[in-house]
Amino acid sequence: MVKKIAIIDIGTYSTRLLISAIHKKNSIIETINSVEDIFSTGKITSLGRKLKETGYLQKDAIDETLSVLKEYKMIIDEYKVDYVKAYATQACREAKNGKDFVEKVKAIGIDVEIIDGKKEAYLSFLATAYGVYPDNSFVMIDQGGGSTEYAYGIKEGDSFKLKDSISFPFGIVGLTERFIKHDPPLKEELKALEDFIRKDIEKAYEKMKDTYYLIGLGGTITTLVALEKKIFPYSSEKVHKQRLSYTQINKWLNKLSSIPVEERKKIPQIEDKRAEVILSGILIFKVSMKVFNKEEIIVSDWGLRHGAIIDFILNKNL
Repeated sequence: MVKKIAIIDIGTYSTRLLISAIHKKNSIIETINSVEDIFSTGKITSLGRKLKETGYLQKDAIDETLSVLKEYKMIIDEYKVDYVKAYATQACREAKNGKDFVEKVKAIGIDVEIIDGKKEAYLSFLATAYGVYPDNSFVMIDQGGGSTEYAYGIKEGDSFKLKDSISFPFGIVGLTERFIKHDPPLKEELKALEDFIRKDIEKAYEKMKDTYYLIGLGGTITTLVALEKKIFPYSSEKVHKQRLSYTQINKWLNKLSSIPVEERKKIPQIEDKRAEVILSGILIFKVSMKVFNKEEIIVSDWGLRHGAIIDFILNKNL
């Protein structure tokens, strides 16, 4: 039996669609390993722009995101999927008009749920656990546009157990708007941003310090792999499970923070809108590696969307 499932991740920074086929097998692990991605796309819609400043989702951001979602609905209909679910994260959790936006998404014909930080961390945990399949304990870092999740997991036989998770309400959009006022940024601005996030990351470390691996996901760290390995056009297969050293991450932070946004945009691996916020993302991973005292981080191209598919399988919805 094959089931087609579509998952949409409505993030603070990007809106992503994944359509996968699930081939039912004799065991849950075999079924998870049978998942075949049919169609994947993502667009930077910056739904959370100016949210920290105003408390509201902006009309132009709402319109842009809804336009992308209408396009995704047409694609989903073409593929004749069996199940569709959208998840809205930090921007909708935080915005005073988040629920109004969700009603507009439902009017398009998409079932959508605003999930809390704990559920977001859990779905990203599932994606890294079963997508990377680490052989020891790990901490997953899901750096997003509006929030950053840390989840601590251990391997138990063929499966994985989530031991602890924490979600912080900082991401690359709000951090960039708050701390980076110059282009290129001043060293003092980057230092202030680093000091701000370090306090929270140390809280995550206190709960999860026994970890063997760090696994990172999100557009920033996958872009760093593409830069370091000279991958263009972007390829999920070439990026997934790659490793980056602290030295490599620091090198790209120094390189990209020394040039203005317009210069960053000229680098083929960096999307135009990502060029504006990538430094905040790199700093989250740099500080995390420093606090956790790790010289290396594994990179996962699987994120919340894959986690939602695995959750669907684990709940025996087949």
